[in-house]
Amino acid sequence: MVKQPRGCFNYRSTIQELVLESLMNTSAPQQATMKSLEAMRKFSETYAKRTGTYFCVDPGVTAVVIEGLAKHKDDLGAPLCPCRHYEDKEAEAAAAYWNCPCVPMRERKECHCMLFLTEDNDFAGDKQVISIEDIRSTTDSVSA
Repeated sequence: MVKQPRGCFNYRSTIQELVLESLMNTSAPQQATMKSLEAMRKFSETYAKRTGTYFCVDPGVTAVVIEGLAKHKDDLGAPLCPCRHYEDKEAEAAAAYWNCPCVPMRERKECHCMLFLTEDNDFAGDKQVISIEDIRSTTDSVSA
């Protein structure tokens, strides 16, 4: 059961909607390649451990965000934050400000996507790992 932090809003559907909207605005296949997905999964686990941050208490949020990062890596050549709206994704990826880990995360440990959360964040879980199977089972059910 997912703990409901105080002041909880429907964060899971909000993050998923943002990522899915970002992914739907393309004619390319909706899922990332396994190569990019595995690269972003490994990056996310390593970065969480290195920075002392944790994935969201709801693994569905983690799965959708990692899939979105991997999809942008495939489409744009860079892991552009999938939780934001961009007028020009290619220009944003080239500018690198919102490429994961974004500048706010690197400078202040502020992750808009709720992928990397500090211990004191009400939405932080206790995990710094996620399997490919967990990611794909979540993203398969969300995109269906």
